[in-house]
Amino acid sequence: MYGYEQEFRENIYSVSQLNGFVKELIESVPVFSGIRVRGEISNFVRHRSGHLYFSLKDGDSVVKAVMFVRDAKGVRFPISDGMKVVAKGRLTVYPPSGVYQLVVSSLEADGKGALYEAYEKLKSKLEAEGLFDSSYKKPIPKYPRTVGVITSPTGAAVRDIINVTGRRYPLAKVLIYPALVQGEGAEASLISGVRYFTKTDKADVVIIGRGGGSIEDLWAFNSEALAREIAGSHVPFISAVGHETDFTICDFASSLRAPTPSGAAELAVPDIKAVRESFITYLSVMERDIRRITDGKRQRLESLAERKVLRSPYGFIDEKRLRLDRYEDKLVGINKIKLGACRSKYERLVSSLEALSPLSVLTRGYGAVYSDSGAVITTVDNVKKGDRLTVRLKDGTVTANAEAVRRENNKNGKEN
Repeated sequence: MYGYEQEFRENIYSVSQLNGFVKELIESVPVFSGIRVRGEISNFVRHRSGHLYFSLKDGDSVVKAVMFVRDAKGVRFPISDGMKVVAKGRLTVYPPSGVYQLVVSSLEADGKGALYEAYEKLKSKLEAEGLFDSSYKKPIPKYPRTVGVITSPTGAAVRDIINVTGRRYPLAKVLIYPALVQGEGAEASLISGVRYFTKTDKADVVIIGRGGGSIEDLWAFNSEALAREIAGSHVPFISAVGHETDFTICDFASSLRAPTPSGAAELAVPDIKAVRESFITYLSVMERDIRRITDGKRQRLESLAERKVLRSPYGFIDEKRLRLDRYEDKLVGINKIKLGACRSKYERLVSSLEALSPLSVLTRGYGAVYSDSGAVITTVDNVKKGDRLTVRLKDGTVTANAEAVRRENNKNGKEN
């Protein structure tokens, strides 16, 4: 390690060479190849490539760290600034900047306190968005035909769900989607199960969950992506994660939360005995109501049958016919009176018109004189000797020529 001391003193090196030597030196120390560092995350950045860049700090110092996407996929909890973690990785130098950094291969929360802090932070965030509101909750069907289950196919939870469902409501079919419920890949496996039932509509209600365990074991059910998939599905979900005292983000995003997997089965399907009793009760009520309605209709029919119109329909018709005749006679009499009054009024009007008509004057020996153009002649001033005249009498007309014209108020007369 120290064989290069004389060479270092005598030669001049570039910055790149110097950083390369430091990188080689640090990476040659065995303890630095798998070191574990406890610290608080700061300056956290998730690059679009999927790599994670952050710093680890304590009260006095800071070291830069990077976690490549292949390792970042194995982190089972959301990372944020201020979180206390234990990072395992190798120490190296990034030659372009000359900064030594920790290349992290795995990341663990530093005790339960950090996990609970991350849980509460995500819960507050999603709650503020309204993701847990009742508007996202879908009603659980009363009589599901198929119950979907997303859980481990080998755990006790799936056996409890199958046993309780078969005992309570054997009419329902149980469709299991085998999924990882802890460890690497569990989050993606659970999300895949939710998407399967959402896209296929093969279940009327879905139970998602697992048996009890530590907070680390249940951490896949605290996934933000899983919560959004459940809240966005049109299929109702019942969350049954861990024991009665365990709460996960999945519980709040689902339509219902069950304390245990067997409790979820009880919420998903009705009790066949209770259904049978309800059916018998409804049947009894229907029979009673039908009997009451039938008795009422029968009494009504008997009451109608006793009416005169049904017992003697011809007598009823004859009575109406006589009444119709009386109404007819009355109507005819009223019309005669009104017609007579109208006729008298008409005759009076005709007499008045005839008295005023100029033709009635002709009947008394008078005549009406018209010029050859048809104009009525009312004065001798409109007539000249030789004019052709028409005289209208009561029964015809006479054509004449004017031989002389005289004015009556002139003693000597005037003749044209």
